[in-house]
Amino acid sequence: MTPHEVRTHAFDPHRRGLDPDQVREFQGRVADELSELHRRVRLLAQENDRLKRALRDWQAMHARECRPPNDGHW
Repeated sequence: MTPHEVRTHAFDPHRRGLDPDQVREFQGRVADELSELHRRVRLLAQENDRLKRALRDWQAMHARECRPPNDGHW
């Protein structure tokens, strides 16, 4: 669900329905929070990718520097 979908969702009118202004205000708050959560997820995904790359680089560097097991004078 996107913030735009929350903001623009229309409800069917009912005889003793809700105050439309309150509904729109609530939709706006939910959409704002959803936008912030989407932003955080994007940032965390970017950080996760960065950490994965750094780990792969470290592992590759470490593998080159280490001798395989039982590869010595013994």
